[in-house]
Amino acid sequence: MQSSLHTAPLANELSVLDSIIRDENLTPYFQPIVDLQSGEVIGHEALIRGPQDSALQMPGPLFEAALAEGTLAELELLCRRLALERFAELRPAGLLFLNINASLLGLPGHPQGLTLEWLEQLQIPQASIVIELSEQHPFDHCGLTQTAVRHYQDMGFGIAIDDLGSGYSGLRLWSELEPAYVKIDKHFVRGIDQDSVKREFVKSIINIGNSTRCRIVAEGIETRGELHALQLLGVGFGQGFLLGKPQSLPVSAAACRHIAMTSSRASRDNERAETAAVLLRSAPAVALDDKIDTASVLLRQHPDLTLIPVLDEGQPVGVLRRQELWELYSSQYGRALYEHRPVSHIMQRDFLAVEVGMPLEQVSHLLTEQESSLVQQDILIVQDGSYLGMGNIRDLLRTITELKIRTARYANPLTLLPGNVPVNEELDRLLEGACDFHVAYFDLNQFKAYNDRYGYARGDRVIRHLGDLLARHASAPDTFVGHIGGDDFVVIFRHGLWRGACERILEDFGHSVREFYDPQHLKDGGIWAQGREGGHQFHELLGLAVGVVHPDPYRCPGFQEVGELAAEAKKAAKTTRLGPLYLSPRRAL
Repeated sequence: MQSSLHTAPLANELSVLDSIIRDENLTPYFQPIVDLQSGEVIGHEALIRGPQDSALQMPGPLFEAALAEGTLAELELLCRRLALERFAELRPAGLLFLNINASLLGLPGHPQGLTLEWLEQLQIPQASIVIELSEQHPFDHCGLTQTAVRHYQDMGFGIAIDDLGSGYSGLRLWSELEPAYVKIDKHFVRGIDQDSVKREFVKSIINIGNSTRCRIVAEGIETRGELHALQLLGVGFGQGFLLGKPQSLPVSAAACRHIAMTSSRASRDNERAETAAVLLRSAPAVALDDKIDTASVLLRQHPDLTLIPVLDEGQPVGVLRRQELWELYSSQYGRALYEHRPVSHIMQRDFLAVEVGMPLEQVSHLLTEQESSLVQQDILIVQDGSYLGMGNIRDLLRTITELKIRTARYANPLTLLPGNVPVNEELDRLLEGACDFHVAYFDLNQFKAYNDRYGYARGDRVIRHLGDLLARHASAPDTFVGHIGGDDFVVIFRHGLWRGACERILEDFGHSVREFYDPQHLKDGGIWAQGREGGHQFHELLGLAVGVVHPDPYRCPGFQEVGELAAEAKKAAKTTRLGPLYLSPRRAL
């Protein structure tokens, strides 16, 4: 009896599956993959859904039924073609990550080159496609193999290894091959903000990715705590319900810019001071069905408030403004007519609400776009749409002014780049967060001789030029450029591409520095100047030395130790034997 009860629904599902495949009754879905530092959507993973409200709507039951019926290959090829057709129709920006069942590649009669053929027919650039191979699917019995990865690499596709950490073969393949992307299994992302072991695992993965130039994608991001922890660790990309659920239409490239890391120019306290969080103060609110007189009592109890928010299930949907309510009460019979009515009867829906993490400059920009009647009002502050409290415009203006004064106070006056104080604060912040980073210490060779010969004004021009060059080549959101004095600069890299950036800076400076010399000195290849011990000495054209350190946050207690390591590396980089780009093997004193 039990056997027949189990067989009947299975047979029904198989019959439904036949009609799904025959009628191509499948809908491609797209889930965004986001740059966690900038908030830019870099692509989408293609997923699939069966008929709505059916037992085979979700991919798990759908593919399990196909495995039972022996139509797995047919179903997968159909899903792939439909996803590509929809991608070609919508033409979203960025990449398309296509899931491929690696086990099917070894089946007899499995078509070769079909994906390339579809791309050509649909006029989709091959560079837009990333093949995502996984070892986790319950219907994938063979797992990932070198053959599967090589098959697509040889055809010129970028490869993503999915669900890293869910099994052994992903780690093994990473050591043997060169995937473009590696996705960290959601198990290691869930609760990472509260689990030090998971943070250590992810930091190790980031280090491997940086050294192998492989992009890391964290899957399953569902909370702001998880997102923030991953951002501080330096994870490049992310995916999960917090960033976007799978849906039938891809999102725009700018859809997630609100999660971008703010410019790392100060300590955590200063980061908070640069967002709406610093304006937050507790303020009462009323519910939609509260009486108008309840709001009037609150306004009398809080004479500093210009309005009272109206909430529906914790989220603001309107406001009652003090002036408009008093005008209503002052009219003949106004109080008697309205005091027992719900606040929804007279509330206004034109109000300004901002997220608690919004940068103050963005809050200020929103204010300038408001109607003049709103500019004098308080600001509602929310988190994920839920009401937290209020902020005052006067406090906003004062805080912005203080921040601008602070920035100017600690900036180098010659280049306007952050000086020693913000550089040291940034180093301490990264060490406190146990982040992975490299510090590049840039210094000019032969600068004293140049300054003595041409004078401080032309010397300042060279320093400003170097500052502009560093800012141009190290402009990524997760990179910090500082000018610590004289001809000494520091660049803090939070990504693994630091070497390429340094090499481009060296090459660019080598070409551009010639414009700061007179023709005769260029012809001579340098200048004659008085040496430190008297007498004339020949000095070659200005050069650049870069000493790089990779501090161990667990063994460096503060910025002083990092500074000493960087100074040692810079000194080594200025030698003929080790320079001009030198990575110190020392990670702590």
